[in-house]
Amino acid sequence: MASKVTGKYFPSQVVSDIEKVSYDYGLKVAQAIEHEWYGDNQSARGANYNMHGHNQRNFHKLRLYARGEQSIQKYKDELSINGDLSYLNLDWKPVPIIPKFVDIVVNGMADKAYDIKAYSQDPFGVEKRTEYMENILRDMKTQDLNNYVGEAFGVNLYQNDPETLPGSEEELKLHMQLDYKQAVELAEEQALNVLFEGNQYDLIKKRFYYDLTVLGIGAVKTSFNTSEGITIDYVDPADLVYSYTESPYFDDIYYAGEIKEIPINELVKQFPHLTQEDLEEIQKKDNYKYDNYTSYNNKDNNKVKVLYFNYKTYMNQVYKIKETATGLERAIEKDDTFNPPENENSNFSKVQSNVECLYEGAYIVGANKLLKWEMSKNMMRPKSDYTKVKMNYSVVAPRMYKGRIESLVSRITGFADMIQLTHLKIQQVMSRMVPDGVYLDADGLAEIDLGNGTNYNPQEALNMFFQTGSVIGRSMTADGDMNPGKVPIQEIRSSSGGNKLQALIGNYNYYLQMIRDTTGLNEARDGSTPDSNALVGVQKLAAANSNTATRHILQSGLYLTSQVAECLSLRISDVIEYSPTKDAFIQAIGAHNVATLEEMSELHLYDFGIFLELAPDEEEKAILENNIQMALAQKNIDLEDAIDIRDIRNVSLANQLLKIRRKEKDAKDRRLQQENIQMQTQANTQAAQNAAQLEAQKEQMLAQTKGQLAQLQSQLDSQKLMQEAEVKKQLMQLEFQMNMQLKSLETEGMKSREKEKEDRKDERTRIQASQSSELIDQRNRGGAPKKFESAGNDVLGGFDLGGFEPR
Repeated sequence: MASKVTGKYFPSQVVSDIEKVSYDYGLKVAQAIEHEWYGDNQSARGANYNMHGHNQRNFHKLRLYARGEQSIQKYKDELSINGDLSYLNLDWKPVPIIPKFVDIVVNGMADKAYDIKAYSQDPFGVEKRTEYMENILRDMKTQDLNNYVGEAFGVNLYQNDPETLPGSEEELKLHMQLDYKQAVELAEEQALNVLFEGNQYDLIKKRFYYDLTVLGIGAVKTSFNTSEGITIDYVDPADLVYSYTESPYFDDIYYAGEIKEIPINELVKQFPHLTQEDLEEIQKKDNYKYDNYTSYNNKDNNKVKVLYFNYKTYMNQVYKIKETATGLERAIEKDDTFNPPENENSNFSKVQSNVECLYEGAYIVGANKLLKWEMSKNMMRPKSDYTKVKMNYSVVAPRMYKGRIESLVSRITGFADMIQLTHLKIQQVMSRMVPDGVYLDADGLAEIDLGNGTNYNPQEALNMFFQTGSVIGRSMTADGDMNPGKVPIQEIRSSSGGNKLQALIGNYNYYLQMIRDTTGLNEARDGSTPDSNALVGVQKLAAANSNTATRHILQSGLYLTSQVAECLSLRISDVIEYSPTKDAFIQAIGAHNVATLEEMSELHLYDFGIFLELAPDEEEKAILENNIQMALAQKNIDLEDAIDIRDIRNVSLANQLLKIRRKEKDAKDRRLQQENIQMQTQANTQAAQNAAQLEAQKEQMLAQTKGQLAQLQSQLDSQKLMQEAEVKKQLMQLEFQMNMQLKSLETEGMKSREKEKEDRKDERTRIQASQSSELIDQRNRGGAPKKFESAGNDVLGGFDLGGFEPR
């Protein structure tokens, strides 16, 4: 940890740029760093200590605890009597209880999946994104007009595919987040992934997650050279040096570096300007060494300790503004020592600005030899603020306070010591425990006669007892007295160590639970003792709470990854713009994605925002899946929607898409319902119209039928009339003929009647005359009265009048 009294050994930063570039200034900076970390500093307790050595010893101790290989001397001192261990025969090997918890945390976090996303935030990228969004909005608002023009005139006014247009502005925002990607953003993401894979970042990530868990601090370094290109290196926190800070993200430090022990041949390769005299001087002064750890001394005369460091300061950008004869102004770059004369008649002035800059140095610790001091080439400057510069080192310590670093392992080392002591005590108790025995009464055995002339000897009694559990005894002696040893063999139970052993096991479990309570790693997290009676949801909730307890480690690791990605993004721009390896790098990226080659050539013109999109954990997936299942059960979404939602790794965006698809499905269902109602109404109307039309057709057919019938009836009536007329004509003719005949007959009858009447009259006259004659004759004769009726003369002789009746 850094001390609060730092900074007084460093040279002043308020000097000229020429002085800062000088060798002497760099040597003073390196000596100040050496003195701060290797000199004797006063601690809060008043004692002097070496900060680098203190960190080395502390980190080494924590790493040994994390491996289950901590020093056993403290346990021996605890159990020894005046240093004497001659009466103890114990297994002093530490119980590896902490490695289990460390592995649970590190393995669970190192495998956390994420995607690196690049967001173009420069004006050109924002303009393209805005233009794309405005085009979609324009198509959305003019959709009806575009459809009408397309149908009426066959002209396509859409600038986007009408089938994929969002239905609302909310869906448009989600579309911009999920689906819209500029080609240059895809190229940037592809380049970052290639760099991460090429530097085996997954292995580096596991190492700094281990450091964050064990030591409480993690560090990564990014650099660039023409031979290897962009590199990502792991930094051991035990070798890290930095200026004092109270920020857990080390964003306000002004120097950072690391100490590496490298061979002489590697030193010559890195710094070829060293002469033979320099190398001899370095090896001669190499006695001033600082051991990495106090537990061992690994001394090698062929290696030297080199301090590689970055030093952040500022530089003055000075320009001489000269007025030309034409009235224009010309800017000429000058050093910061330039001061124009205070003359009103002069035609030039001075303009300056201050920007941060970074110096790189290499220094041999203890030899007072500066190997390198120069302004860093291709400094990482965010394009949003060119006055700032980023260091090569990215460091984070999530639980740092006032320079003091706390880790997960440092919280539980005391409990691990108590578990180890309890383990040793259990061994002591077990070594002093004896098995159960038997008491053998020899006098009681002497009184027993087996009846075969032999006595009951102890060996036979023990054999019988151990094999059958039975024993022979006599209640009376041979003299008839009571036998006090009638049970010659009795068990002796030794239970003096059992209670102690149970107490020690309880003590062991207590400190194990204390480790769980302190770290937050409960049984549900490691699955060591799952409760068979607990519901699955309860155990998942307990595991989720355990994840929450260690979330600061995960967030710190993700912060380091995002910082490394930002540094790589800035270095990619430098490589493409300045490096001689530009073509090789572009070809390496293009080998994975040929479509990105054109965009890669202009990548340095863009400014990207880098962020990590985490894959959802099991709990988040379960909640999202539950929401999807509920929506499917209620038929709020279709199966295709569920598939699309599951493909989204961002749970927040997935839930937003779920809500939008639910609204769309609801609107679609309502629209279908209205369409069904309209179709039903149209069907009913059509049915009514059809019924009315059928009725009209029926009426028309009936009318036509009636007309036809009437016409037919008329024709029939006409024919009937004609027939009747013809019949009547014939009848009339017949009647006329008959009438003529009748008239003729009547005339003839009348004639015959007249004739008959005349004849009858003549007859009557004749008869009357006859009768008168007869009466006269009677009267004359005086005879009886005479009848004048005919007797049988009135019969017609078979002629009957019935023949004249109508037939």
